[in-house]
Amino acid sequence: MRYLSVVQIAKKWNISERSVRYYCAQGKINGAFLTGKTWNIPEDATKPDRSNKKIEQPKSLLDILRIEKNNRISGGIYHKIQIDLTYNSNHIEGSKLTHEQTRYIFETNTIGIVEAVRVDDVVETANHFRCIDIVIDCAKKKLSENLIKELHRTLKNGTSDSRLSWFRVGEYKGLPNEVGGRETIKPEEVGRKMAKLLAEYNEIEKPTFDDILDFHYKFERIHPFQDGNGRVGRLIVLKECLRCGYVPFVIEEELKMFYYRGLREWENERGYLRDTCHFAQDKFKKYLDYFDIKY
Repeated sequence: MRYLSVVQIAKKWNISERSVRYYCAQGKINGAFLTGKTWNIPEDATKPDRSNKKIEQPKSLLDILRIEKNNRISGGIYHKIQIDLTYNSNHIEGSKLTHEQTRYIFETNTIGIVEAVRVDDVVETANHFRCIDIVIDCAKKKLSENLIKELHRTLKNGTSDSRLSWFRVGEYKGLPNEVGGRETIKPEEVGRKMAKLLAEYNEIEKPTFDDILDFHYKFERIHPFQDGNGRVGRLIVLKECLRCGYVPFVIEEELKMFYYRGLREWENERGYLRDTCHFAQDKFKKYLDYFDIKY
């Protein structure tokens, strides 16, 4: 039996490579199987009937992420988001793991690192992968305190912080903290402020992109957790972009200072943060184009 690649089958059937991968993942091509990240498709395979195209074809990035996640498909957009967002979001907060080390942990579920690294960096990397899965699974749900606390609990589980009695993993902070040299909401006020923020946000029937950024800014100003606020905040942004149909984005090293400036100046000039995020979206659109995903 001779087997063809996704690219060869796509050309043969005159359809997109994404459609071929989707058919394979759904078991619609008899005899197709994975070797590593590569689909092997029998040369004589029959193109699946698309008479019911409306329910067969994924409609959104979220649909595709769920399919790739649930079917453990490697090398697609789910794979890329997991590695790129986890690496960059952790890197902003001081993680010393490289992009390749992050990739290795995701792809093999092992460490494979020769030089000395912080155990917390490794633990939080693995935990962040789980957080992204939670975001994908819960993307269509309205934001809630329980979901936000679950993200924090998952992110910090098993870290050295989690062994500190005062740290409150998965709960709001008990001690005052600062962000960028600026005061944040006092611990005793956090519960009330978060409830108010969520109530106001959830009243918006169809949040605009600015509404999502405004929530992100206000969340970071409250700084509800002892640590991990930035990563939880960016996970919330990913969730809301997926829920509302906006192109997600990743804040990479080159954008970090512009991102910080945007948050700092949001109340005076929204254009700084908006433009930074739009720039990051433009890069993400190139990934979507590569994987033939409409946006």
